[in-house]
Amino acid sequence: MTLIELINTLTTKIISIAWGIFLLTWSIGWLLKGAPIPFIRVKRAGQDLVEDAVWAAFWLAIGSTVFALVSYLANYITESTMSMNVTG
Repeated sequence: MTLIELINTLTTKIISIAWGIFLLTWSIGWLLKGAPIPFIRVKRAGQDLVEDAVWAAFWLAIGSTVFALVSYLANYITESTMSMNVTG
């Protein structure tokens, strides 16, 4: 396993865990917000969880895109360097 493959594997696992946590937080937030509980603080806590989850999803999507771009560039550079060494 090369360093690039290791980084890709770790990134994929970490991003998958982060998306799972996002879905859990978002679900709990909506559950608290929509629950028939007469306490405003509980409903507000649910709203805060939903808002935080949406921001987390936004930044997670941006980070995933950046990691994918870096991975693509690293693979491209590595392959072009290896092909130059073989033909050179």
